[in-house]
Amino acid sequence: MDAGYNTTAVCHGLVERGIGGVVGNKRPHTPKGWLKRWDFSYDARQDVYHCPEGQRLRYSTTNRTGYREDKSAPAFCKDCPLLDRCTRSQNTQKVVIRHMWEEDRKKVNQKRLTDWGRRVSERRRETVGRSFADAKPLHGHRYARFRGLTQYLLAAACQNMKKIALLLARFMAPLPSLLTSRLRLAFRLGYSIALCLCCC
Repeated sequence: MDAGYNTTAVCHGLVERGIGGVVGNKRPHTPKGWLKRWDFSYDARQDVYHCPEGQRLRYSTTNRTGYREDKSAPAFCKDCPLLDRCTRSQNTQKVVIRHMWEEDRKKVNQKRLTDWGRRVSERRRETVGRSFADAKPLHGHRYARFRGLTQYLLAAACQNMKKIALLLARFMAPLPSLLTSRLRLAFRLGYSIALCLCCC
């Protein structure tokens, strides 16, 4: 799946249903040079976070969206040498959030890093990703408009004809040049007709 689906809710759904999904990696939005969440060590036995300077963050609340909030002591953070890379908070308090289904997200990410996960990701790039990448600029599907089933089917037919033409071109290389040129002309004509139908 695309990295946009790398949410705790989707990962929890995959684990709960026993589906072996491979979800793309989502890059963190933390500014460059700032401390990231994984810089804060998590002690699963005590269920607490520790900051790089050794302070224990205390559990504060679990909000409505399922995120658990652990907060630092402002008195400790006030004189911390890492404060300028840690938080912009006015009261010099760091809040580390962790979703209650975070373990499910980690399990799904571990599958992505296996040999099977890498093979599935590569295959997706060749099939689904390629088809989508072609559909956007070549068939007018850059924006989600209400296009209708007919236009999408024509675009899919064009993509399939293109694949067939490319496969046949590989096999026609050893054929005599006169026969090859006539077949190429026929495929170009067929492809351009299909492309015109799709753009209408």
